[in-house]
Amino acid sequence: MTTLAITDGTVLRPDATTERADVLVDRESGEILEIGPDLAVDAEETLDAAGGLVTPGFVNGHCHVAMTLLRGYADDKPLEAWLQEDIWPAEAALTPEDVRAGAEIGVLEMIKGGVTAFADMYFHVPEIAGVVEEAGVRARLGHGIVTVAKDEEDAHADVQESLEVARTFDGAADGRISTAFMPHSLTTVGEEYLEEYVPKARDAGVPIHYHANETEDEVAPIVEERGVRPLEYAAEMGMLEAEDFVAHGVHVDETEIELLAEAGTGVIHCPASNMKLASGMAPVQRMLDAGVTVGLGTDGAASNNDLSLLDEARDAAMLGKLAAEDASAVSAGSVATLLTRGSADAIGLETGRLEAGAPADLAVIDLETPHLTPAHDLVSHLAYAVAAADVRHTVCDGRVLMRDREVLTLEEDAVRARAADAAAALAERAGA
Repeated sequence: MTTLAITDGTVLRPDATTERADVLVDRESGEILEIGPDLAVDAEETLDAAGGLVTPGFVNGHCHVAMTLLRGYADDKPLEAWLQEDIWPAEAALTPEDVRAGAEIGVLEMIKGGVTAFADMYFHVPEIAGVVEEAGVRARLGHGIVTVAKDEEDAHADVQESLEVARTFDGAADGRISTAFMPHSLTTVGEEYLEEYVPKARDAGVPIHYHANETEDEVAPIVEERGVRPLEYAAEMGMLEAEDFVAHGVHVDETEIELLAEAGTGVIHCPASNMKLASGMAPVQRMLDAGVTVGLGTDGAASNNDLSLLDEARDAAMLGKLAAEDASAVSAGSVATLLTRGSADAIGLETGRLEAGAPADLAVIDLETPHLTPAHDLVSHLAYAVAAADVRHTVCDGRVLMRDREVLTLEEDAVRARAADAAAALAERAGA
């Protein structure tokens, strides 16, 4: 056994309390061995956390990582026009090499922001899986399915690809990759395909992830055509189980909130994307009060425009208060949970907590900066004041991915250059 000690920091515990302690990690098993004082003496390697807050690694519960190539490509439009006029035409021109370049820059950005795990719905998933393996992070990956505007043969091929990707890559990267079956949404995948393939996903033992209730325009057609709310329809299709998770959940009513709580289906809240696209304000506090498992996601960088989960945390707190018309809603403690074990639980990963036996996924926040001084309440700082640039170290599965702001698993300058070149070529092909 070889060990790593994160020393002299203040540790954020699962109950949202903090204590001065070291964290001792088994680098071979990737687990936390012990949290307590004076553990450096037992370690082969140390990571200095003096003047820092040691938190669980942040978990980005919903993104489209390769959309970093479309960051700033099309802004200031409502969702449907943005997708149909700009994003889908550009995505039609994507190559596997583009997706690789976009995934590299996105994962690099997330490591620098303390994110150690993410859930991703996109295309050319083998390229994304390759980046996850190289970078050393965790991910739940899936191929996004869209059957609208496709003939029957192409639609079946798309759904089958999602199922095959889920079967093939589950457990890859030494177990750091999990998978899911990923219909894009309840309005972009035909009922006949859900009826045929959802049972096959259940037989394969993979969860289901999809966008749900993101806009009123997405809700209305289902209500008008079927006489039920979208998540009632999802339940009828067998898509609302404990292992499943949905993105957004902006326009959910009390019946749907109750369904989510009873089923144990997670919801990933993406406040920045929801604000930018004017999709609405999700009733996060009502969902939390009902017992729904809620996590945080950035969505894609084209609708955000970054992959900072710490920015998302502040947005979630502020927007949650506005939505509830209550300054006590979506508190700092709640946000700390959403960032970490809330997202991990929602997407079905055994991470997001600092305790013996848990995966050694963590971030160290540098507190010795003007905007984090004084330190009356470190949980408050995490929710309202910490920025991605404050992350000093990032560790996943017991491996140091970033030390003193230097990412060790990806070559930053080369990744940035490849992403810039790929984005320029993509825009030219797409006719921007």
